[in-house]
Amino acid sequence: MACDLRRGTAATYAYTEDEVPTVEAEFHAAQKAGLPVRLGTDIDLPFEVHAAVLLDDQLTLHPVKYLQGLASAVDGDGSRIYEHSRVLDVTGRRLSTADGEVHFDRIVLATHYPLLDRGLFFARLKTPRSYAVAARLDGPPPSALAISAGSPSWSISAYGDQLIVCGQSHETGKKVVEPYRRLEEFARRHWPVQEITHRWSAQDPTAYDHLPMIGSYTPGSTTMFTATGYMKWGLSSGTFAGTLLADLVTGKPHDLAERFSPHRLSLKSVPTLVKKNAEVAVEMIGDRIMPADATNSDKLPPDHAHVIRDGLGKTGVYRDPDGQLHAVSMRCTHLGCMVRFNAAERSWDCPCHGSRFDVDGTVLEGPATKPLPRREPK
Repeated sequence: MACDLRRGTAATYAYTEDEVPTVEAEFHAAQKAGLPVRLGTDIDLPFEVHAAVLLDDQLTLHPVKYLQGLASAVDGDGSRIYEHSRVLDVTGRRLSTADGEVHFDRIVLATHYPLLDRGLFFARLKTPRSYAVAARLDGPPPSALAISAGSPSWSISAYGDQLIVCGQSHETGKKVVEPYRRLEEFARRHWPVQEITHRWSAQDPTAYDHLPMIGSYTPGSTTMFTATGYMKWGLSSGTFAGTLLADLVTGKPHDLAERFSPHRLSLKSVPTLVKKNAEVAVEMIGDRIMPADATNSDKLPPDHAHVIRDGLGKTGVYRDPDGQLHAVSMRCTHLGCMVRFNAAERSWDCPCHGSRFDVDGTVLEGPATKPLPRREPK
């Protein structure tokens, strides 16, 4: 098909014996939910599988081709799609971008991570980050759509003649140790890898209770809506969110509106929320009192970064492979947390709410909408 659609068996497998109870628990939960799952070990993987919960007839597709098809279906007949038009603010019924304003009657802010602080989403979302590599093999890739039950997880799939391995998750802004190397080592350990052809990463907002947040942006709003917290299930949850939002925007009732409301809260979730926001408070204070790495950047080697003290603040400095220095303020432009350098991506990442910035301060990912201020390197 146009988006390379194919069907296969999805599996959550036990890579080690310690993961077997988790697989069995998922099997019983899926059965209770009415899914036609089964237990087995017959998976197209070149290593021992201690147990697996299997669900047949699942879909895999090329996400970019899928989105291009959706875009072509939307554009026209009074509808328009604009790219490279970053939203900076929403005031009343006016949306501001770097290139102009848009006036609206109703609006859906589906910006991956909500960019307006008025909904307090930053207090209820985490932003785990994961990595992936694609490899060309000496032979056919596996047909399995599989993910291990433990941590770290090893997610395995294929596209065309290439193997794809994903994993090495961590919260954005937290220290990560050579995630691409570890994924490559895993692939080479189990398959005859000719070469690693691609590598990439992504992060996925996750709600405190692991359910997507779909509904009004603020309690009672009938003009502004949002959808977020897909927890790495964006293709399926995003499609569902579209059906739910279509009813909400047009004022129709929906049986699941309350269940997925961004404003739901239960007593069970209170400890999780308290813990998450206590961790954010520690991040905001702790990094400010940590000592700097150096007083100047004379000895900073190429393709490395460090932190130098800049009066009462801190400056992050990166020296690129050509020897040029790039210096930026380390204070995130979202809510002021101190960013940290991610050597795997050559980016400055915020450990509080997941904003990411290029070495020159350019916003790579929100909720921040403003770049890090540039500094003159010492």
